Amino acid sequence: MAEREPRPRTVGVVLAGGVGRRVGHDTPKQLLEIAGRTILEHTLALFEGAPEIDEIMVLMAPGFTGEVERIVERNGFTKVGRILEGGASRPETTWRALRALGTRECLVLLHDAVRPLAEPRIIADCVEALRTFSAVEVAIPSSDTIVVTSRGPHGEVVSDVPDRARLRRVQTPQCFRLSVIREAYERAFADPGFGDRPPTDDCGVVLRYLPDVPIHVVPGSERNMKVTHPVDLFVADKLLRLAASDVPARSGTALRDALEGRTVVVLGADDAAGAEVAKLAGHHGARVFPVGFPVGDLRAVADALARVVKETGGIDHVVSAAGAPPGRIDAVDDATIAETVSANHLGPVTVARAALPHLRETRGQLLFLAPSRAQDGTGDGLRSYAGAAVTGLTRVLAEEWAGYGVRVNCVDPGRAGATTPGPHAPYAVARTSLDVLVSGVTGQVVDART
Repeated sequence: MAEREPRPRTVGVVLAGGVGRRVGHDTPKQLLEIAGRTILEHTLALFEGAPEIDEIMVLMAPGFTGEVERIVERNGFTKVGRILEGGASRPETTWRALRALGTRECLVLLHDAVRPLAEPRIIADCVEALRTFSAVEVAIPSSDTIVVTSRGPHGEVVSDVPDRARLRRVQTPQCFRLSVIREAYERAFADPGFGDRPPTDDCGVVLRYLPDVPIHVVPGSERNMKVTHPVDLFVADKLLRLAASDVPARSGTALRDALEGRTVVVLGADDAAGAEVAKLAGHHGARVFPVGFPVGDLRAVADALARVVKETGGIDHVVSAAGAPPGRIDAVDDATIAETVSANHLGPVTVARAALPHLRETRGQLLFLAPSRAQDGTGDGLRSYAGAAVTGLTRVLAEEWAGYGVRVNCVDPGRAGATTPGPHAPYAVARTSLDVLVSGVTGQVVDART
């Protein structure tokens, strides 16, 4: 069997030249935050993690390239090689990218920065298709009937109903061999009429000026939406949170590879789930320091973390476990309520304040374990109250600390926690916790696997 020729260098060009007027903002919409990170960060992380991509180029709205540089630095995006200002229009922005790439042949994937939900599969399929074709379009079937209208005496009227089976909704990335897309744009800018009727996408430029070049269609995804209108921000945020909270279960070998030699501090290790996290992390090679005292004492927490740093040189992960007593709100005494507030409201805040200076040094992670709830749902008032506080704090801290490179997550035992009959519930919480620790997610509340 003949060996396949090595593919040319592959460059992901992230086009981020637009602003957010249609979403109601004056700043570039790609810098708006959803699911704990800016839209641009989500998109760059997609290309950074794609093994098919060798280099990333960013074309940014004028005046905001410095912000992109800060995003790249704090996330450690090593593939981002060039950050350039975009042009006054989409064609001009694309042309600036093509000129910056020079004349040496390569594969170019042009992608909207405000499509943060493109799937790795799409990138892989596009690069594979470019082995055979010189131009590739990503598209999905239209689920709606599309009509053609014309101007009538009293407004628009339907003039044609195209066959929906042949209609596709175009997405990005749009992908080309550099020589092909460069020639198409050279011809376009040489055409005096190009500016009067510019194509709406890059494949449209190839179709008009290189009509003999076939454009292959790669299936896209309904999730690969473009954030354009205010409602899109809400939808994209929810989809990104759902995707991130689906943390994959790692093999024992993968856990050991990620945790071996790492320093993990478990605060509240006298809690059943916390004790199990400490035990399991140690089993997979981490240096574990369990601390079993109330986490509401700032001085005690700070002193404990300082002792660990003095011994090890740094802390990679802090796990905070604090249980809440069962009980109906209307049936518990004042002392129990005060205890719950101290452990599950003041406690996480105290841990966060003490842990941040150390986690900033290692770009580490703070993981909260929310209180478990009763299997039958009775007597859950205090635990639900405490759990809501912890999960809300998780999302806020993740956004506030993203600039430090510190991740913040929460594992919710739900009804699989320590109150569930059987010895396996704390293990389920601990096993899920380790999967979260070695993942790249932040701002997520992940349900424990039962």
